[in-house]
Amino acid sequence: MGSTTSKPSDSAPHVWRGTPQAGVSQTLVESLETSNETDISRLQSLELQIQERVAAELKRLRAQEAEALRAAQNKLSAEPAADQQGDELQRQLAGPGRQEVSKAIADLRAKLEERKKVRELPDTVQSAQNDVVRCLREHDRRPLDCWREVEAFKEEVRRLEKGWVDKVVS
Repeated sequence: MGSTTSKPSDSAPHVWRGTPQAGVSQTLVESLETSNETDISRLQSLELQIQERVAAELKRLRAQEAEALRAAQNKLSAEPAADQQGDELQRQLAGPGRQEVSKAIADLRAKLEERKKVRELPDTVQSAQNDVVRCLREHDRRPLDCWREVEAFKEEVRRLEKGWVDKVVS
C-alpha cells in the first residue's frame, strides 16, 4: 500500500488549446482601438443621460401635481355655496350657542380661581414641619438623627390627607 501509484503516469497532462481568435470580429477590434472614448467619458455620458431622464420625470410629475391642484381648487371654489347652507343648518341643529358656552367658561374659571386658594396648614402639621427643619439645621452633618421628627411629620400629613379624602368622598 502506498508503494505504487493508483494510475499509470504514462499519459501526458491535458492542455486545452482554443482557436486562435476569440470570436471577435476584426472590425470591432479596430473600432475599439481607434475610438477615443474612455471609461470616464462613457460614465459621464451615462450620467448625463440619467440626469436628463430624471429631469424629464420631475417635469412630468410637477405638471401632474399642478393639474391636480387646479382641479382641487376648482372643486373647492364651486362648493362654498353648498357648504354655507350646510354650515347654517349644522349651527341650527348644534347644541349650545355662543352665549351659553361663554357662560359655562366663566363658571369654570370661577371654580378654578376658588381652588387656587392656599389654605393655612393646621397647627399640628406646622409644628411638626418646624421640628423637622430645626432638627435638620442642628444636625446638618448627620441628618439621619432626625428620623423621629420626620416620622411625626409624616403622621400629621397622613391625618390631614385622611381628613381631606373623607371630606371629598362624603
